[in-house]
Amino acid sequence: MQINKVAVIGSGVMGSTIAAHLANAGIPSLLLDIVPSKLSAKEEAAGLTLEDRKVRNSIAEQNKAKMLKMNPAPFLVPEFAERIEVGNISDDLGRLSEVDWVIEVVVERLDVKIDLFKKVAAIVRPGTIVTSNTSGISLKAMVEGLPESFTKYFLGTHFFNPPRYMKLLEIIPGPTTDPEVMKFICEFGDRALGKGVVMAKDTPNFIANRIGAIGSPVLLKEMLRLGLTVDEVDALTGPVMGRPKTASFKLIDLVGLDIFVHSNNNVANGVPEEKDDFVLPEFINTMMSNGWLGNKAKQGFYKKSKGPKGKVVEVLNINTLTYGPQQPVNFPCLEKAKAAKGLPEKLRILVSGDDKGSEFAWNVLKPTLLYAANLVKDIAEDITGIDEGMRWGYNWDLGPFELWDALGVKATADRIVKEGGKLPAIVEELLAKGYESFYQTEAGEISFYDAGAYKQKAVSPYTFSLKKAHKTGKVIVSNAGASLVDLGDGVACLEFTSPNNSINTDVVDMIFKSVAEVEKNYQGMVIGNQGKNFCVGANLVAILQEAEKANWTDLDQGIRDLQNATMALKYAKKPVVAAPFGMTLGGGAEVCLHSHAIQASSELYMGLVEVGVGLIPAGGGTKELAVRAMEGVLPGVQVTPDYFFAKRFEMIAMAQVSNSAEKARQLGFLRDYDRYSMNPEHIIMDAKARVIDLARNFRPNLPSKVKIAGPGVRGTLDLAMYGMLEGHYISEYDQYIGNKLAYAITGGDRPAGMLVDEQYLLDLEREVFLSLLGEAKTLDRIRHMLTKGKPLRN
Repeated sequence: MQINKVAVIGSGVMGSTIAAHLANAGIPSLLLDIVPSKLSAKEEAAGLTLEDRKVRNSIAEQNKAKMLKMNPAPFLVPEFAERIEVGNISDDLGRLSEVDWVIEVVVERLDVKIDLFKKVAAIVRPGTIVTSNTSGISLKAMVEGLPESFTKYFLGTHFFNPPRYMKLLEIIPGPTTDPEVMKFICEFGDRALGKGVVMAKDTPNFIANRIGAIGSPVLLKEMLRLGLTVDEVDALTGPVMGRPKTASFKLIDLVGLDIFVHSNNNVANGVPEEKDDFVLPEFINTMMSNGWLGNKAKQGFYKKSKGPKGKVVEVLNINTLTYGPQQPVNFPCLEKAKAAKGLPEKLRILVSGDDKGSEFAWNVLKPTLLYAANLVKDIAEDITGIDEGMRWGYNWDLGPFELWDALGVKATADRIVKEGGKLPAIVEELLAKGYESFYQTEAGEISFYDAGAYKQKAVSPYTFSLKKAHKTGKVIVSNAGASLVDLGDGVACLEFTSPNNSINTDVVDMIFKSVAEVEKNYQGMVIGNQGKNFCVGANLVAILQEAEKANWTDLDQGIRDLQNATMALKYAKKPVVAAPFGMTLGGGAEVCLHSHAIQASSELYMGLVEVGVGLIPAGGGTKELAVRAMEGVLPGVQVTPDYFFAKRFEMIAMAQVSNSAEKARQLGFLRDYDRYSMNPEHIIMDAKARVIDLARNFRPNLPSKVKIAGPGVRGTLDLAMYGMLEGHYISEYDQYIGNKLAYAITGGDRPAGMLVDEQYLLDLEREVFLSLLGEAKTLDRIRHMLTKGKPLRN
């Protein structure tokens, strides 16, 4: 089985963004929708008719165009939209014979889906995979009566919105789905699409939306009973509870109140015995009638508008249905929980207080714990499917069974019984066997409770756990800021472990030790980690402290050491492959720029952002972009064209950060031969494979001379900065930093075309960096970044 082309039927927000994610993965698609029933005013004015192809494809075309304006962007780069061809169901359904996979994403009505699948079954080639993206309608009912030759290739693939960013993909077998088809789609979703795949059963709302649905009606009832406000509920159900910052009501505004109500009613109608649990309060119906659907209507539980001083956010009073200013939230349990270390301790404090906030938190968490434990075998293969579904689909830090463990299974069970509740069978069984948790970890191996015993959790062959490697003696050498870990097959991994994976003296020291060790005993090295981000840059606190003490000698030596470390990577005698992901800023980007190759995550936010704190890149970043500017110069050209330097100068001067790996390539951070993985959990092993591949015929880099741009190009760059200042796009100090950067990147005062070695450019960037550190306005920028978390444009 192969997937080379896909048809997506239904071009609404979900269908079009699924097509976009396929495009991100390099898979072209045919996006189909219905033919409009009437002409738009613009079409009428153009003299078009309903028979014109442009009109007949207009719904899919317009929805494709809308994606280019969406934020967050569904495409890695806008150019990937070209991988989507639009059409209409009436004229183009016959083209389904061209594709390997058909994804249905039409309106959530069973009759419409039944009619469509009858037509699809008559057209597709034998062996074509056909899936529905339904969020909970019975798959069996959709294909009742269709031939087994079709239904054996039919299943559910429930993507979560937005598909590019939401990790969860629920895979649901149809009534007669071939197990090999299931296996293939699971592998394809994991490997090619970068999804966290969970096997679900054909039940209403499947897993994540089924568990997620029960929490909202309970939350609304408790909110009304205790007289809490929207602000108070969101404060209690956000990060302190292990949930996203969107908490409860910001999340409903994000997904849309109409979608929330539909999901709720889907369970209520699909599971009659639970219908009473899913009755929503009257104010929800009023909001629906008023069209207060959330962000897409510009008002929901929150209302955003522009005031004299900028953006104004008001919050809904559910009693009066009027909007007013947000109010501070004060609950003793909340303040104590925020101060606690670790999520388990935060949760235990949150639910054990004696104030209304604590009562609310417990009464919201308890039904979710009970509901999940009672349903586990009905909706999932085992408890891991439920926990992963909630973590990947709702961005919870802990799934329901992980919550049981965090709160303490026995303590939680005792409290439920004391309050008159009935324990789920799986909880009683676990406690009766003398066990204390649903999960156990031994030597880095995770096992979970299932059917009376613990089973080892399956591990993907494409993943590698650095955490497990530390526990099983795979660390070659380490210090407080980094470790060198054995990945097997003669490949080592340099792992940053400093706070926020920032570059500090320990990391620099470990770079030197790692290169020496790998050159002596290994095939090559990966640079990667499994933290929140790859690297956020240098340790600004340490730099500020030294600058405030005017300790220039140590600062100079520290920068020299970092430059020497990145150059050691560039000229290492064994291949070095960087595996960046997430935020890869400043020194983190410089480490990658000096590696022999990059195997990134598709979600890569890479940039040289030092100007935001009044500095320029000094770990070789300015030098390396100057070197790369020369790569665009044709043989025989004596002076580098301004264009090549202008692009790279702009990247640094404007602190440009890529919003994807493909954008990083466009900016010049990634080269043509660099690659990225759709699944961020795979990049360590993918980078390891790249090292092994490079090692087969590796030739180290040899030092070479660099032709500098000279004062003429610098003058062009300085003129551009002057224009931006006059246009009020930058401040005078921005211009000052930009001029300093132009001086360093173009080779100082030496004449255009002169050949210099890389060390000359490194010395220039280091001198400029130190001179800027001596400026009061730069120190103000650093302090502002450290305290406010955003740049100061002084």
